[in-house]
Amino acid sequence: MQFTKDYSEQINKLKAVLDGADAVVIGAGAGLSTSAGLTYSGERFLKYFADFHAKYGIADMYSGGFYPYETLEEFWAWWSRHIYYNRYADIPKPVYNELYELVKDKDYFVITTNVDHCFQRSGFDKQRLFYTQGDYGLIQCSVPCHNKTYDNEELIRRMVYGQIDMKVPSELIPHCPVCGKPMTTNLRCDDTFVQDEGWNSACRRYEKFVQKHINSKIVYLELGVGGNTPGIIKYPFWRFTMQNPKATYVCINYGEAFCPPQIEKQSVCINEDIGKILKTVFRK
Repeated sequence: MQFTKDYSEQINKLKAVLDGADAVVIGAGAGLSTSAGLTYSGERFLKYFADFHAKYGIADMYSGGFYPYETLEEFWAWWSRHIYYNRYADIPKPVYNELYELVKDKDYFVITTNVDHCFQRSGFDKQRLFYTQGDYGLIQCSVPCHNKTYDNEELIRRMVYGQIDMKVPSELIPHCPVCGKPMTTNLRCDDTFVQDEGWNSACRRYEKFVQKHINSKIVYLELGVGGNTPGIIKYPFWRFTMQNPKATYVCINYGEAFCPPQIEKQSVCINEDIGKILKTVFRK
């Protein structure tokens, strides 16, 4: 693997390839939202979940989502807070807005494993977004008995403001309008994840965009993608770049910026905070 080179050299190359690109595909992982201040541990976690930490020893927001809560009232107390502060509350830092300013005049598309909807909240065109792993803003049947998702904003806000002693009122627990079973989050955790028509339409638009630009002067801009699900963004970006000599692969990831040696000459790898890099690019 080829790791990041001289910082200034890579910044200059990044600006040049973006300026000259016919199209940009943004592939975003958790590191992008972390850069925007949506951290899942430490001070921010304790600010919103100190009671869950004290009672169960839960150490961060990620692991808290897998805890086997005894009641649905407590399950939804956790998840309503988790969803509210990561989906509906203000994004702490303007990283997504700065990214939008960088690509808004380009022919762009976004594929992301993030579920916090920060792209759409920051001005990105909804028709150019593919959220592969779900959306905090949706709920679905837990079985699931049918292939449909439902907006949850009003319900989540009522749960957040109505919960007492780490429990939501029982009457707020959502049940499937078709089979009556409890509803759950629309997050890809197992084979019950619902890929509704909105998900499938976004997938088709993404595939069409990639195919349209398969031989274009295109930048595959990977931001904060780790090793949990490399088959969704990282490996396809490498493959697309290998297949197209006019393509450039860009990886910005604090601590994990690298590329295969086969595409080293077509790559820009920067081991740094994404928000810092975006500000640096704008200054040059």
